[in-house]
Amino acid sequence: MTGLANYRALVARVDELCDRTFSALGDHIACRAGCDACCRHLSIFAVEAAALREALRELPPEKAALIRSKAARSDENSPCPLLHDGLCLLYNARPIICRTHGLPLLLEREGERSVDFCPENFQGLPSIPGSAVIDLERLNTMLATVNALFLQEHPGPERLTLAEALTIPD
Repeated sequence: MTGLANYRALVARVDELCDRTFSALGDHIACRAGCDACCRHLSIFAVEAAALREALRELPPEKAALIRSKAARSDENSPCPLLHDGLCLLYNARPIICRTHGLPLLLEREGERSVDFCPENFQGLPSIPGSAVIDLERLNTMLATVNALFLQEHPGPERLTLAEALTIPD
């Protein structure tokens, strides 16, 4: 699908940032298979939805059907429709929020900046190195820009729920 090149480049940069954090602080990160309490049904940008649909088309038919079935039955209060037995069924194509969740994120709320992360992570560390912190505002700005460029080529809604993204007919 055309229009995904910018998104793939951004994902590669995000994965580099996350890999650096895992390499440096992996002993202090509790995230693992089966750690899925944060895997909720959420909305994503259209460009992320397109990347998920592309990955869905590449799956064996029975696995794609399982995902579509879970998505069709899910609602806003459901766990993520990609979650199955504690694992993400489209892990390699997961949205950016899923890639960064639990890691140290620089947030700005009401003019105050703070670092937030999963409370299960970084226990016992007196501090987190600045090189491990992801500036969420900057990342979201880049993602919104990539999405806007995508929408110029592929008009449609700016955001979709995961279920909507996974149940759009090809």
